[in-house]
Amino acid sequence: MEKRTLYIGNLAYTAVEDDLEHAFEAFGVIEDIKLMRDRETGRSRGFAFITFEKDAEAEAARAMDGKEVAGRPIKVNDAKQKQPSERKPRSFNQ
Repeated sequence: MEKRTLYIGNLAYTAVEDDLEHAFEAFGVIEDIKLMRDRETGRSRGFAFITFEKDAEAEAARAMDGKEVAGRPIKVNDAKQKQPSERKPRSFNQ
């Protein structure tokens, strides 16, 4: 079986990793939780990624789509692979 990562969106800005762990641990072994935070404030950006040890566990966890976590209904989808940026490098020399 292969690992699978889910995208969790529409999170409350007050949500923390423990909220996600408690909401999703019943579906299987969670290998990693990455709650995305603002670099300057440290506040949640409202989305996270959860990696499950097995594909079947992640598939079962998709049942959380629309369920409430930390006071908001969340969105649960398969995470997409990050695509390489096609933007040209910026030049800061003047």
